[in-house]
Amino acid sequence: MAGKPKALTVLFNGLLKENPTLVLLLGMCPSLAVTTMAQNAIGMGIAATFVLMGSNVVVSLIRKIVPDKVRIPIFVTVIAGFVTIVEMVMKAYFPDLDKALGIYIPLIVVNCIILARAEMFACKNGPLLSALDGLGMGLGFTAALFVIGSIREIIGAGTWMGITLTADLIDPATILILPPGGFMVMGCLIALVNKLTKKKRDQKTAEEPEKCAMGCPGCEKAS
Repeated sequence: MAGKPKALTVLFNGLLKENPTLVLLLGMCPSLAVTTMAQNAIGMGIAATFVLMGSNVVVSLIRKIVPDKVRIPIFVTVIAGFVTIVEMVMKAYFPDLDKALGIYIPLIVVNCIILARAEMFACKNGPLLSALDGLGMGLGFTAALFVIGSIREIIGAGTWMGITLTADLIDPATILILPPGGFMVMGCLIALVNKLTKKKRDQKTAEEPEKCAMGCPGCEKAS
């Protein structure tokens, strides 16, 4: 029974508590570059999720036979293999999406989210937990990109998923589909997530005053 809660914790960890984009601030380059449209954001998120899950499982399986001195090059090689699969599938079945994402699909190889999860989690845990970690982090990454892309597309272009919403009613704020708009939207979302997580931490502290009384050194709530 102990394994089930741990598995669920690993799966949901990347959605909010350790969201790779809005909390850990990893993968900023594609998060800003491909989120001018919600459709592109979903495509990038799904591609990264597939690579995360596949590379995590393989790294977990080979972690005990890989020498420490060459583990990073081997991890990168594993990741590159899955990225190649994604790139070939996109070129064959989703050419428009492949063209829209461009260089950012091959650049998944050096995406710090993928390598960080391989190094920090997959090489220390079994295949099942590693797969769940990759899925959770991938879903968190996809959700963050989708929200950013939706806000930028609706306000900046007056469309959503290619459907015209407000473009015929008001003039879109085109700055939001430009690089400065990406930073603005992401900054606001990071602040919102910080606010929500801080509120949850404060509620937990209020519910467990006896633990807070033995707080960490330097904590303002420590006795």
